[in-house]
Amino acid sequence: QVQLVESGGGMVQSGGSLRLACAASVSIFRLKDMGWYRQAPGTPGKERELVAVVNSDGSTNYADSVKGRFTISKDFARNSVDLQMNSLKSEDTAIYYCHARREVGPVERVDVFDYWGQGTQVTVSS
Repeated sequence: QVQLVESGGGMVQSGGSLRLACAASVSIFRLKDMGWYRQAPGTPGKERELVAVVNSDGSTNYADSVKGRFTISKDFARNSVDLQMNSLKSEDTAIYYCHARREVGPVERVDVFDYWGQGTQVTVSS
């Protein structure tokens, strides 16, 4: 079992910055990829939107809406994946969830486990 604990959410004015952190209960070397998703207010039936992901090989992917503004990074010393968010816009307002994927077993019969944090609120006022 992997626990993920997010921190760093809050309220900021448009154009401001926030840094989110997600601490994992296991070494992040053991996780295949880690990322951040978000769910905007008033959209409970909608799937969470991928914001950014960092894979085990260090490659990253970003949603088009955040490219050039957000940066995802791993901190191996803290077993954490961080999301630096700059030039925030009101449309970035959402609950942000940390996600981690773990794969266990041989390649021909791998078991995949997905873990989620409890979420942290980010509110950007215009």
